Amino acid sequence: MLHQQIEQNKRRTVLIVFLFFLLFAALGAAIGYLNWDNALSGVALALIIGLAYVVIMVAQSTQVVMSLNNAKEITDKAQYPMLWNIVEEMTIVTRLPFPRIFIIEDESPNAFAAGNSPEKASVAVTTGLLKKLNREELTGVLAHEFAHIRNYDIRLSTVALAIAGLIAFLAQFSTRMMFWGGGGRRRRSDNSGGAGIILLILSLLILVLSPFVATIIRLALSRNREYLADASAVEFTRNPEGLKSALSKIATSDPMEAANAASASLYIVNPFKRMKEGETESDGLFSTHPSTANRIKRLEAM
Repeated sequence: MLHQQIEQNKRRTVLIVFLFFLLFAALGAAIGYLNWDNALSGVALALIIGLAYVVIMVAQSTQVVMSLNNAKEITDKAQYPMLWNIVEEMTIVTRLPFPRIFIIEDESPNAFAAGNSPEKASVAVTTGLLKKLNREELTGVLAHEFAHIRNYDIRLSTVALAIAGLIAFLAQFSTRMMFWGGGGRRRRSDNSGGAGIILLILSLLILVLSPFVATIIRLALSRNREYLADASAVEFTRNPEGLKSALSKIATSDPMEAANAASASLYIVNPFKRMKEGETESDGLFSTHPSTANRIKRLEAM
């Protein structure tokens, strides 16, 4: 059951990443066609800019994400001995390097992992997580974050965030270019017949809808990786009860105040939306995470 779920999620992830880059290429083609009457030039320019931006984001991912969430690094075991000990245990179980540890001053329990590789990984937990969870629950949460590190979700999430953000920027920038000096494309299309009009309309639709579609793809990718990380955490700990209990506590706690909206999908549970007692959740298109109830059901089935 566990390995089947892992393989299924990996196949879905490959498909989602492919759709991401296909959308990015389509946006580049639309920008090139609308502004320079050359779709291939737009694709080439978009891919060059995108590659450079993603490389920079991946290289600086830890600094950027931790700064956005007001996280402070701890370097001494004496500061948080139980947390440090559990991290040490996880490095032994997973055979991963010891990550940098960060603390976020926030009463709401939550956690996430960041970095561009297992060798440069980091984990961040809130002070609320340390106060409200027992050792078994905290171990389940950290096992989940180590799963993100081992599965390279930390790099994948960074790339997804970077591409989605860049798509939104390029779409907005191209729209402004059309108003500033893109009229030539529109004038030429007046004499290009029905095919030109169809291509013009298609390009405009891609320009308008690409940020919307990119957001849906990014969130779907995030939900997919959460299920896989839950399954991997159980593989590490051989104890689904700790993670189940932790998810229930986190999901019913107050929203975070220190979290940054751009990195919400990195957290183990949505840091802004909280489930009330007796309330049910659903996996919507714009949900950053799968519903806690569905995650717990999958854990119970293992």
